[in-house]
Amino acid sequence: MISYLQGQIIGKKNQKITILTSGGVGYDINVTPVVFVDLELNQNIKIPVYMAVRENSMDLFGFQSLAEKELFLKFLDVNGVGPKSALHLISLGSVEEISSAIARGDINYLTKVSGIGKKTAERIVVELKSKMSKLGIDNLELDNGQLGEVMDALVSLGYSKDEAREVVKNLDSEGKNSEELIRQALRILGK
Repeated sequence: MISYLQGQIIGKKNQKITILTSGGVGYDINVTPVVFVDLELNQNIKIPVYMAVRENSMDLFGFQSLAEKELFLKFLDVNGVGPKSALHLISLGSVEEISSAIARGDINYLTKVSGIGKKTAERIVVELKSKMSKLGIDNLELDNGQLGEVMDALVSLGYSKDEAREVVKNLDSEGKNSEELIRQALRILGK
């Protein structure tokens, strides 16, 4: 199974991006509107993906983070939710917002997605409510163990978990160690 891709974006069309890997293979990846808008042609990216295999097709679905992918996979565990519906559900907001809506049983929030009716939304809430505590803030550590360290450091310095989460989500962690990330986070919080 393909679970992660790295390469250059060579195409963008209809909520799909095409990535050309260093091996010379191009992959079409379905993405959320947010990811689609954020990415640009010729940009080099690393993206977690899910490969859906069916009788007559193989589709790839791409995500901003491993936490987003984990939530997507939880949606797939719910009877009546397929990969395209799960991708639309991911488009509703951040992992924390969606997890919170499910945890509090907000069916109206979930029915904003085309193809998700009241019964499916109720099924999502019933089946996933207890699993939502495992998502959210803990998944920052899945993307990069350093981000968890930065969160802990900010909280120990007196910042709230919400403040720390917001700052950590916006950090550029590529090629930086924990100390550099903490300094960067403190600069952002000091503004």
